[in-house]
Amino acid sequence: MTVRRSTKSFPKYQTHKPTGRAFVWWQKKRHYLGKANSPESFEAYSRFIAELAQSGGRSTVTPSLSPEKSNPSMMVVDLMAAYLLHVKDHISKNELDNLRYSLRQLRKLYGHTPVDQFGPKALKLVRQAMIEAKLSRKVINQRIGRIKRMFKWGVAEEMVPPAIFHALQAVDGLRKGRTKAPDRPEIPPVPDEHVDALIPFLSPVNAAMVKVQRLSAMRPGEVCRMRPCDIDRSGEVWLYRPTTHKTQWKGKNKIIPLGPKAQEVLKPFLDRPDDKPLFTPEESYYWLRDHPVEAPSAKGRRAPVYPSELRRREKAKSMRRSKQKRRKFQDFFTTESYGNALENGIMRAKKAGVQIPLWAPNQLRHSRATEIRRDHGLEAAQVVLGHAKADVTQVYAERDLNLAIAIAKESG
Repeated sequence: MTVRRSTKSFPKYQTHKPTGRAFVWWQKKRHYLGKANSPESFEAYSRFIAELAQSGGRSTVTPSLSPEKSNPSMMVVDLMAAYLLHVKDHISKNELDNLRYSLRQLRKLYGHTPVDQFGPKALKLVRQAMIEAKLSRKVINQRIGRIKRMFKWGVAEEMVPPAIFHALQAVDGLRKGRTKAPDRPEIPPVPDEHVDALIPFLSPVNAAMVKVQRLSAMRPGEVCRMRPCDIDRSGEVWLYRPTTHKTQWKGKNKIIPLGPKAQEVLKPFLDRPDDKPLFTPEESYYWLRDHPVEAPSAKGRRAPVYPSELRRREKAKSMRRSKQKRRKFQDFFTTESYGNALENGIMRAKKAGVQIPLWAPNQLRHSRATEIRRDHGLEAAQVVLGHAKADVTQVYAERDLNLAIAIAKESG
């Protein structure tokens, strides 16, 4: 078994003052990294340390350093900039953020490397850096896939030699049980008792978002951007057509049916202008401000509240409100702010003495999917969730043990 060396024992980044070049002292030899304090030298040093960490710090390793004589016509960082500029108008904000996260290690290790010198071993080193960062196996495979797609786009734009992309395709994804990258547990559905316990501690805006999402199985981003003009209310079942959704780039349309229960939840919010969001952070914020949660200990307080303390409280409250008037709000909730609102609601419940486990908005989609699959089968869950393949639905709609037990009791 290879024993990894501590990062403290790795050679330090040093400067050779007579020549102005950076170097590391390794295996009784000076390895130059390039011009001192330049991005290329820091990148070469990061790659040097990553390769040593991958090999366990064995003395026989000879890490590759940044070549000082290479054609700088197209660097990896230039390809990254061109690709980000190309995709920013074609993918969602969340996917754009995920792409930037995926390219972070690539930029750190090989940003100033010519694209025609980036091969499978370099991609494996980037992947190893992600493993060292404790990312999960699936996340790493997704990020490596995005890097490959960037090089594929570069081939189409004649920025990358075709042989480079074909070579990168030889790097397989990490397999379960054959890597040190951990596998995160699947996201479970949230129990209805946890949802019902949280509703009283949310603003009416966030409570309606939770109820609608639980009844319709829509994604968090879809419930955040609901507008009156996007809902067809002519029939008995309303039809919601999100303007943006996950599979929009594939040319697919998304229609979400809204039954009577979801309609009752939405009716108080339909008085908005047709092109404005139903659920706004500003409305939620001011409702929470005017309805603070009182801790149980404060209710049973024995000592009297003196007038001077009341005056201090009023003064502090007026100062806070004057600052809040200058606060700017977004027009609609994002998936992040929606999740933060639920987390704040759980903290409010905790302050009131009610313990609720932490859960995320996407678990509501899992709950509805599991319920539909149990009552109507996998195909029904696939249709409601809008999945093209049933195996994707399997992730959301967990197998119901009670149904298996009933079938075994009847015919097993």
